[in-house]
Amino acid sequence: MTSSSDRSPAVDVPSPKSYEIRTYGCQMNVHDSERLAGLLEDAGYVRAPEGSDGDADVVVFNTCAVRENADNRLYGNLGRLAPKKASHPGMQIAVGGCLAQKDRDTIVKKAPWVDVVFGTHNIGKLPVLLERARVQEEAQVEIAESLEAFPSTLPTRRESAYAAWVSISVGCNNTCTFCIVPALRGKEKDRRPGDILAEVETLVAEGVSEITLLGQNVNAYGSDIGDREAFSKLLRACGNIEGLERVRFTSPHPRDFTDDVIAAMAETPNVMPQLHMPLQSGSDTVLKAMRRSYRQERYLGIIEKVRAAIPHAAITTDIIVGFPGETEEDFEQTLHVVREARFAQAFTFQYSKRPGTPAATMEDQIPKAVVQARYERLVALQEEISWEENKKQVGRTLELMVAEGEGRKDGATHRLSGRAPDNRLVHFTKPEQEVRPGDVVTVEVTYAAPHHLLAEGPVLGVRRTRAGDAWEKRNAAEAAKPAGVMLGLPKIGVPAPLPAATTGCGCD
Repeated sequence: MTSSSDRSPAVDVPSPKSYEIRTYGCQMNVHDSERLAGLLEDAGYVRAPEGSDGDADVVVFNTCAVRENADNRLYGNLGRLAPKKASHPGMQIAVGGCLAQKDRDTIVKKAPWVDVVFGTHNIGKLPVLLERARVQEEAQVEIAESLEAFPSTLPTRRESAYAAWVSISVGCNNTCTFCIVPALRGKEKDRRPGDILAEVETLVAEGVSEITLLGQNVNAYGSDIGDREAFSKLLRACGNIEGLERVRFTSPHPRDFTDDVIAAMAETPNVMPQLHMPLQSGSDTVLKAMRRSYRQERYLGIIEKVRAAIPHAAITTDIIVGFPGETEEDFEQTLHVVREARFAQAFTFQYSKRPGTPAATMEDQIPKAVVQARYERLVALQEEISWEENKKQVGRTLELMVAEGEGRKDGATHRLSGRAPDNRLVHFTKPEQEVRPGDVVTVEVTYAAPHHLLAEGPVLGVRRTRAGDAWEKRNAAEAAKPAGVMLGLPKIGVPAPLPAATTGCGCD
């Protein structure tokens, strides 16, 4: 028998440091934040408990620079964290993303309590920079001028077990006068097709059944590798991956939307009948001032071809109201395109100056009251069209991929929510048998609202999937850990509907 004097002294094992990530902006930032989370967890950090609200050991801001008040929002949030950091020994604050790429040293001058500033091209350096700041006890500012690694090649902590983003390119070669993204993310750089498909196959092996191909100008893919039909070939190749049920992509540019892409969408069964095609303006005069390399006729021609090849396609768009110099006649042209295109949904933006863009210094900036009035007219028209288009879905039988967290009232209404192939959100009656996120149900649509559909009758069928198995396995693993928080992401949903107009950048 061992005496108490023979026992080894207890060793205090330090608890792992916690992290919180706050994300602003476009889908690329959302994707980057999943990678930042993966990097931090690889380095031994754990997600902060739910409701920590800045009490984590490391708080990371993944910023957006395309809105006029982006810097005010950042510095306001940093200011609110300053007293928390003062009372929390060892706490670190990091700022990354587009605003960090743009402002660089300005951030630590305005907020000297920030520990790390990193850019859009070197997100993989975050753990190293945090450690260096801790050891050297001074702020680390490191902004790479060119891409060090594709986001998708870095460790990840995905927010969904059944749906995933896959980055196929970064950067943009366009010169839209309202957009600062090319200056911050650089020229377009494409991943090799084999690397993309290998990542998709790995994700599917892990249980993912839906992927969204992601690029700043996704259908320009191939320009960097010398193959103008590379994107349509990539879509078709995704169709050959067993177990991959749904393929989406965002966001394309009308300039690069070619007939081979339309054919690939129509002929590849797992490419979903959904298209997000940014319009920005229906006026040729405004499009020219925006340096958008298409005109109204070209845009409507694409919509017509897509509808001919894919009759049930749901088409969504981005529109900017009040661009400098926009006249009432120009705005009427935008309304005309909206009536002709009959978008399922439009993400509408009131023009705001992006510092560093040509449009910010253009003459004929439109008074706020005029912009607001036009915006309200556009929203009213689109709401009417969205409702009319949704009413056409009543009576249709649809297969829905069950979603997690997309129905805010599901608990009270005893419903679940899912996404149709065309990405419409459908709330359906909860069946008696267990249904998990990632599973597929068959329902009949009974009611339409402008932004969602209802299937109030009994579920016609339930198909348990490997994606549902993956969700269940992951959920069980998470239940064994301390409660976590989401990344602070805008509620873009999974499977990947587009971001709400208040959080997107509208720059595609």
